Amino acid sequence: MRNTVILIAVGIFILIMLFQCFYTVDEKEQVIILQMGEYKKTVDSPGIHTKLPFVQTAKSLDKRVLKSDAPPTSYLTGEKKNLEVDHITRWRIVDPVTFYKSIGSDESQASNRLNAIVVSELRDELASYDLVDIISTQREIIMNDVTERAAAKAIDFGIEIIDVRIKRADLPEELQGNVFARMMAERQREAKKYRAEGEEQALQTKAEADLEAIVILAEAYKIEQSLKGEGDAQATAIYAAAYSQAPQFYSLLRTLETYTSIMDSKTTLVLSTESDLFKYLSGSEME
Repeated sequence: MRNTVILIAVGIFILIMLFQCFYTVDEKEQVIILQMGEYKKTVDSPGIHTKLPFVQTAKSLDKRVLKSDAPPTSYLTGEKKNLEVDHITRWRIVDPVTFYKSIGSDESQASNRLNAIVVSELRDELASYDLVDIISTQREIIMNDVTERAAAKAIDFGIEIIDVRIKRADLPEELQGNVFARMMAERQREAKKYRAEGEEQALQTKAEADLEAIVILAEAYKIEQSLKGEGDAQATAIYAAAYSQAPQFYSLLRTLETYTSIMDSKTTLVLSTESDLFKYLSGSEME
């Protein structure tokens, strides 16, 4: 019976020694080894590792990207208006020794510290902007500035802040109508500006097109008159050459052309019996 008790005691002692000598590191963890409360080393490679029993202690810390979701907080804008903001912070432990010395191994305590830092930076930053700018155009700039300044403070705790983002920004009900009206007026002002610029550009384009049309028409008229003058000159030269070759035939031809142009089936002529045209029409000239 006594031997059995001894064997059991030895077995328990061996198990305790095994638990004290070996520890495991998960792939999502990093472990710091403390010897009598003093830092000895950091282990972040997954697997089974050894340490001195009873003398050394293994403290596990997460090495993944963590998230701190802060409760909604009221802030004052540059216009002294209340704004309810709900933000979220993404961070990770980059210096496990500093983290452990300043905060310990409690990640919830680290989240509280980070939330306090971010809230302070958000309060200072939002106080520099109007409500409309925070909600619409300047949010990205605000978040980048807050992230940069909060990260500079969080590094003292061994923490790297990846980014800070606003999940929700709500206005008090009494302010919503005024803000939306202001936003609408701003958009209408921009729309009027763009329409005025468009109309100005359209008028300028039309004026340029009209000027170009006038220039083209003037050039075409110039060419037309030049060609017409050349044609008249050629026609005159041809008429002169024809007249010099057969004056009587040319005179007859011109007379016939004149008769054709001044008479048709509805023309009534009053002629003297002595006129050449009367003689031609009556046939007395042919006799």
